[in-house]
Amino acid sequence: MPDFPVGADKAKALEKRMTRLGIREEDLDESFIRSSGHGGQKVNKTSSCVQLVHRPTGITVKCQQERSQALNRYLARRILADRIEDKILGEASARRQAAEKIRRQKRKRSKRAKEKVLREKRIRSVLKESRRPPSEND
Repeated sequence: MPDFPVGADKAKALEKRMTRLGIREEDLDESFIRSSGHGGQKVNKTSSCVQLVHRPTGITVKCQQERSQALNRYLARRILADRIEDKILGEASARRQAAEKIRRQKRKRSKRAKEKVLREKRIRSVLKESRRPPSEND
Protein backbone atom coordinates (compact mmCIF):
# COMPACT_ATOMS: atom_id res chain seq x y z
CA MET A 1 0.00 0.00 0.00
CA PRO A 2 1.41 3.43 -0.91
CA ASP A 3 2.26 5.94 1.78
CA PHE A 4 -0.49 8.58 2.08
CA PRO A 5 -0.34 11.93 3.91
CA VAL A 6 -3.20 10.95 6.23
CA GLY A 7 -3.24 9.44 9.69
CA ALA A 8 -2.08 5.86 10.09
CA ASP A 9 -5.54 4.83 11.27
CA LYS A 10 -7.21 6.22 8.12
CA ALA A 11 -4.66 4.53 5.86
CA LYS A 12 -5.10 1.24 7.74
CA ALA A 13 -8.90 1.52 7.53
CA LEU A 14 -8.72 2.08 3.77
CA GLU A 15 -6.37 -0.88 3.38
CA LYS A 16 -8.73 -3.16 5.35
CA ARG A 17 -11.71 -1.97 3.33
CA MET A 18 -9.92 -2.59 0.03
CA THR A 19 -8.93 -6.13 1.05
CA ARG A 20 -12.49 -6.82 2.25
CA LEU A 21 -13.83 -5.73 -1.15
CA GLY A 22 -11.14 -7.68 -3.02
CA ILE A 23 -9.37 -4.63 -4.47
CA ARG A 24 -5.65 -5.30 -4.94
CA GLU A 25 -3.02 -2.72 -5.81
CA GLU A 26 -1.89 -4.96 -8.71
CA ASP A 27 -5.36 -4.59 -10.28
CA LEU A 28 -5.16 -0.78 -10.34
CA ASP A 29 -3.81 1.30 -13.21
CA GLU A 30 -2.78 4.65 -11.78
CA SER A 31 -2.00 7.65 -13.96
CA PHE A 32 -1.40 11.30 -13.18
CA ILE A 33 -2.89 14.11 -15.24
CA ARG A 34 -2.65 17.85 -15.04
CA SER A 35 -5.62 19.19 -13.17
CA SER A 36 -8.05 21.55 -14.79
CA GLY A 37 -9.99 24.47 -13.37
CA HIS A 38 -8.98 27.00 -10.76
CA GLY A 39 -5.53 27.05 -9.24
CA GLY A 40 -3.55 29.04 -11.76
CA GLN A 41 0.12 28.42 -12.33
CA LYS A 42 0.46 25.71 -9.66
CA VAL A 43 -2.24 23.56 -11.28
CA ASN A 44 -0.86 24.12 -14.76
CA LYS A 45 2.64 22.94 -13.81
CA THR A 46 1.96 19.88 -11.64
CA SER A 47 0.15 16.65 -12.40
CA SER A 48 -1.90 16.44 -9.24
CA CYS A 49 -5.03 14.85 -10.75
CA VAL A 50 -5.10 11.09 -10.17
CA GLN A 51 -6.88 8.64 -12.46
CA LEU A 52 -7.43 5.08 -11.22
CA VAL A 53 -8.72 2.24 -13.38
CA HIS A 54 -9.75 -0.99 -11.67
CA ARG A 55 -9.08 -3.58 -14.38
CA PRO A 56 -11.40 -6.40 -13.16
CA THR A 57 -14.51 -4.17 -12.99
CA GLY A 58 -13.51 -1.48 -15.50
CA ILE A 59 -14.43 1.29 -13.05
CA THR A 60 -12.54 4.54 -13.65
CA VAL A 61 -12.11 7.23 -10.99
CA LYS A 62 -10.60 10.70 -11.37
CA CYS A 63 -9.76 12.79 -8.35
CA GLN A 64 -8.48 16.35 -8.27
CA GLN A 65 -10.10 17.57 -5.04
CA GLU A 66 -6.83 18.60 -3.39
CA ARG A 67 -3.67 20.30 -4.62
CA SER A 68 -1.56 17.46 -3.26
CA GLN A 69 -1.07 14.47 -5.54
CA ALA A 70 -0.52 12.11 -2.61
CA LEU A 71 -3.78 13.14 -0.95
CA ASN A 72 -5.62 12.77 -4.27
CA ARG A 73 -4.24 9.22 -4.55
CA TYR A 74 -5.77 8.38 -1.17
CA LEU A 75 -9.10 10.04 -2.02
CA ALA A 76 -9.25 8.29 -5.41
CA ARG A 77 -8.84 4.89 -3.74
CA ARG A 78 -11.57 5.77 -1.25
CA ILE A 79 -13.94 6.81 -4.07
CA LEU A 80 -13.11 3.61 -5.97
CA ALA A 81 -13.90 1.52 -2.88
CA ASP A 82 -17.24 3.36 -2.53
CA ARG A 83 -18.17 2.66 -6.14
CA ILE A 84 -17.22 -1.02 -5.98
CA GLU A 85 -19.13 -1.40 -2.71
CA ASP A 86 -22.19 0.21 -4.32
CA LYS A 87 -21.87 -2.15 -7.27
CA ILE A 88 -21.60 -5.23 -5.02
CA LEU A 89 -24.15 -4.26 -2.36
CA GLY A 90 -26.35 -2.11 -4.59
CA GLU A 91 -28.38 -4.93 -6.09
CA ALA A 92 -28.99 -6.61 -2.73
CA SER A 93 -29.70 -3.26 -1.11
CA ALA A 94 -32.24 -2.29 -3.79
CA ARG A 95 -34.09 -5.60 -3.33
CA ARG A 96 -34.09 -5.17 0.44
CA GLN A 97 -35.42 -1.61 0.17
CA ALA A 98 -38.22 -2.71 -2.17
CA ALA A 99 -39.22 -5.52 0.19
CA GLU A 100 -39.17 -3.13 3.16
CA LYS A 101 -41.36 -0.64 1.29
CA ILE A 102 -43.96 -3.31 0.56
CA ARG A 103 -43.85 -4.46 4.18
CA ARG A 104 -44.48 -0.88 5.35
CA GLN A 105 -47.39 -0.49 2.94
CA LYS A 106 -49.06 -3.71 4.12
CA ARG A 107 -48.51 -3.04 7.82
CA LYS A 108 -51.64 -2.21 9.81
CA ARG A 109 -51.95 1.25 11.22
CA SER A 110 -51.67 1.65 14.94
CA LYS A 111 -54.82 2.55 16.89
CA ARG A 112 -53.48 6.05 17.49
CA ALA A 113 -52.74 6.58 13.77
CA LYS A 114 -56.25 5.40 12.85
CA GLU A 115 -57.81 7.80 15.34
CA LYS A 116 -55.74 10.66 13.95
CA VAL A 117 -56.86 9.93 10.38
CA LEU A 118 -60.51 9.72 11.44
CA ARG A 119 -60.24 12.96 13.43
CA GLU A 120 -58.81 14.73 10.37
CA LYS A 121 -61.64 13.31 8.22
CA ARG A 122 -64.26 14.62 10.65
CA ILE A 123 -62.65 18.08 10.65
CA ARG A 124 -62.58 18.05 6.84
CA SER A 125 -66.24 17.00 6.61
CA VAL A 126 -67.32 19.78 9.02
CA LEU A 127 -65.38 22.30 6.94
CA LYS A 128 -66.96 21.08 3.70
CA GLU A 129 -70.41 21.04 5.28
CA SER A 130 -70.01 24.67 6.34
CA ARG A 131 -69.25 25.68 2.75
CA ARG A 132 -72.41 24.14 1.33
CA PRO A 133 -75.09 26.58 0.26
CA PRO A 134 -78.18 26.49 2.43
CA SER A 135 -80.85 24.19 1.05
CA GLU A 136 -84.44 25.35 0.46
CA ASN A 137 -85.86 22.73 2.86
CA ASP A 138 -84.09 24.25 5.90
